[in-house]
Parts: sequence; structure tokens; C-alpha cells
Amino acid sequence: MVKVSILGATGVIGKNVAFTLARADTVDEIVLFTRPQSLDKARGETFDMYDALAAEDIDCKLTPSSDYDDIKNSKIVLISAGTPRKEGMKRLDLAVPNAEIVRNYAEQIAIHAPDSIIMIATNPVDVMTTIALEASGFDKRKVIGIGNHLDSLRLKAYFSNQLNINGSEVHTRVVGEHGDRMVPLLSSTTIGGIPLKYFIKSVDMDVARLIKRLRNAGNTIISKKGATEYGPSFAISNLISTIINDTHKVLTVSTYLNGEIAGVSGVSLGVPVVLSKKGIAMVVPIHMNDYEQKKFREAAQVVRQTTEEVKNSFNY
Repeated sequence: MVKVSILGATGVIGKNVAFTLARADTVDEIVLFTRPQSLDKARGETFDMYDALAAEDIDCKLTPSSDYDDIKNSKIVLISAGTPRKEGMKRLDLAVPNAEIVRNYAEQIAIHAPDSIIMIATNPVDVMTTIALEASGFDKRKVIGIGNHLDSLRLKAYFSNQLNINGSEVHTRVVGEHGDRMVPLLSSTTIGGIPLKYFIKSVDMDVARLIKRLRNAGNTIISKKGATEYGPSFAISNLISTIINDTHKVLTVSTYLNGEIAGVSGVSLGVPVVLSKKGIAMVVPIHMNDYEQKKFREAAQVVRQTTEEVKNSFNY
């Protein structure tokens, strides 16, 4: 029996992940965990989801709860709770208020679901990954931030749409911070097996404009509809399904580094990893040109500094 718990399940991301996972029909039970004052809303969400699932003959147990005992025996516990980003805000602006929430949840997960894998969706996700890792005491392979998975999917879609080429022919990746200091790996991007630097010589494509659009993608959506919703939810569900199904895909998530990439240590950043039922099976080595490596290390410095500032703000 596969059980997934979502902490912060009445939020935009939490409830969408729950519904997306339920529709995928690979999970036996989903716990929609929320604060006691939001429990009735969680019940309403489950009633609504059951109605939709009935139309597709999907039998997935949905459990609204504010009792930590209900997360026991979870395979994966997703932390999506926190203050959402508003228009004009950087993800790092949310660091201090959200860190206390993530720390408290991670401590409770360690008590009630000690064999689970923790997944972090709360922003700034790279900082929160380290906070959850230290608060839980888990092995670093079992604490995973959503990192640059969505950024990588967005960039792939931009290239595909711009060139009118099937997305399966585009192989690209974004690493580093899930934020302003993300690093698109253009040096290793290929279109139909052809390196990007050769491909763009024969087409009219403004790569710099696409990268600018990528960096502003989240804020653009927030400015128009108030929140990002479908993209993050499907990306998170994709990560969870990859772990549950043990498919060993290489996806870009946030993990605590000990020198595996560019010699960077002591910070969580988005890097390609092999995901398995045990969590992160391995960090995949990557090649970066000098510019990309410089930007990756700059991202590490900023995220590391912010993480330390957040930890120093805790009232022990």
C-alpha cells in the first residue's frame, strides 16, 4: 500500500498535487493534512475530489486530517505549507517566515513518519531543503526539494514552441537556485541530438529572450492570476510518481551538496539526480562551461548565506 501525505493540503499547490496524484491512480491513500482551523476545508476538498474521481472509476482513499498520527507509514511526505509569493516578491523574501513552518513540520515527520522521504515545495525551496534536512535528521538522500525540475520543463517547452519541434527532441536542463540565480545549461542543450550552439546558426531564435522569460515565469503568472498552480503541481506529482514507480529517471531537484558538483559543499541546490524508491540514488555529474560554473558557484554563495541567516533567526 502506497501512502502519501501532504502538509499544507488546503493551499493552492497542496490540493492540486493531491488531485493530480489521485488521478494518476498510483497511490492508495493521500492524507490531506492541514491546521485544525482549516480541517473543514480539507474535508470539502476531499468530497469534491471524490466526485471527480468517480467519473474516472478511480479508487483512492483521501484522508483529511490535522492529526500527525495519520501520516504514519507514509512513503512520501510533501511539505507545501507556507506563505505564498506575491507579485514582485523574490522567493528569498519568504525565507524567514517559511523556515519556522518547515522546521516544525520536519521535526514532526521525523517522529511520526521516520521511514518516509520528505519532499519540499515551500519557497525558497533550496533554503527550505537544508532546513528540513537538519530539522529531521534524515539522510540527505531522503530530503528532496523540487529544485529546478519545473524550470527545466519550462525551458524545454520554450525551445519546443519556438522551434515548432516535438518536446521529446529537446534535451536541456536548469540547475542552481530555483530563483533569480538559476543556471540554464545551454552548453549541453541539444535539439534533435544537435548541440544548441550549432542548431541556432540556422534558425531565428533569441535565446537571451527565452532565458529572461524563464527567470520571470513565476512572477509573470502571479501578476496575471495571483498564483502559480498547474505547473508546480504537475511537476511535483511527476517527482512523486517517479519515486513511487522506481523508474530511475534523471530529474533536477534540490539536494544538499557535499562537493559532487563543481566542488560546491554545505548548501542545497538544484542538480540532476537519479530518483528511485529510496530517494536520491545518485547525483549525476555534469559538465559546465566556465560561465555556467561561475554562476552556479555564485548561486551557492547566496543560498548558503541566506540559509545561515535563516537559521540564526530561529528562537531556540
